[in-house]
Amino acid sequence: MSFKTIQSYFKFTKEQRTGIFFLFLVIVVMQLVCFFVDFSAVSKEYPEKQKWLSLQSEMDSLIMDAKNSKPKIYLFNPNFITDYKGYKLGMSVQEIDRLLAFRKENKYVNSPKEFQNVTKVSDSLLHVMAPYFKFPDWVNNKKYNTKFKEYTSYQNQAFAKKEKIVLIDINQATKEDLVKIYGIGDAISIRILKQKELLGGFVSMEQMKEVWGLSPEVIENLNTHFKVSIVPDFKKIDINNASLKELAQFYYFRYSLAKEIVTYRSMKGNIKNIEDLTKIKGFPVDKANLIGLYLDFN
Repeated sequence: MSFKTIQSYFKFTKEQRTGIFFLFLVIVVMQLVCFFVDFSAVSKEYPEKQKWLSLQSEMDSLIMDAKNSKPKIYLFNPNFITDYKGYKLGMSVQEIDRLLAFRKENKYVNSPKEFQNVTKVSDSLLHVMAPYFKFPDWVNNKKYNTKFKEYTSYQNQAFAKKEKIVLIDINQATKEDLVKIYGIGDAISIRILKQKELLGGFVSMEQMKEVWGLSPEVIENLNTHFKVSIVPDFKKIDINNASLKELAQFYYFRYSLAKEIVTYRSMKGNIKNIEDLTKIKGFPVDKANLIGLYLDFN
């Protein structure tokens, strides 16, 4: 391509040169406008929108805190651990069942080592759970408790001839009488009195085992100071005429057992004695003698 050919492309008429000039001028003006003029949109602020945005940010921060935080575990007595709590702490079903079977024998674990011996949990799991164990005060003060027993025994021997311990009827005992027993405070004494009120009265000191929080040692102390002199005069449950609701409200009966009793009566007639009741499905046979004292079979 020759120079003359190229030069021919740049030959314009007067009108073309004028158009090119104005086009160039428009471009320059547009560039200057873009450079000096702020075209950003003026945003309107709405108070309600700002309020919702602030609330949203707070919610987001709370959600993040909840995800990052670990659930707090409170101290508890491992003797009364529930299935759900044991599962959450990492115990297997078999380990929980071993503890429940042990407790059904009315036995207690008094240290992390005893807990491991009963449940067979691993050392690593015990290391995680043990810091949250809380045993009763009498367990933590075994040395003091032993000294107290020795001192009491010594005093009893020394003054056996001069003073004899007078046993108080447990149904006549007051809160002040109960708190004198080592290992019983205000809470447990109130619990014993409420249990007595619920039953209408105790018929045997064996019922102390049913009061939550009483250890075998404390029950032993109770037996040395209290007894059931006479069966209290309470209104007995007419087992053959009581309604389903009345039976279900009895302390030793559940609704399902009360229903079985009503069904038994309708099918086989009146219940003559406690032996008839023991034939009913779900009846607590081990407590039959106690329960019989609260019932009227006439």
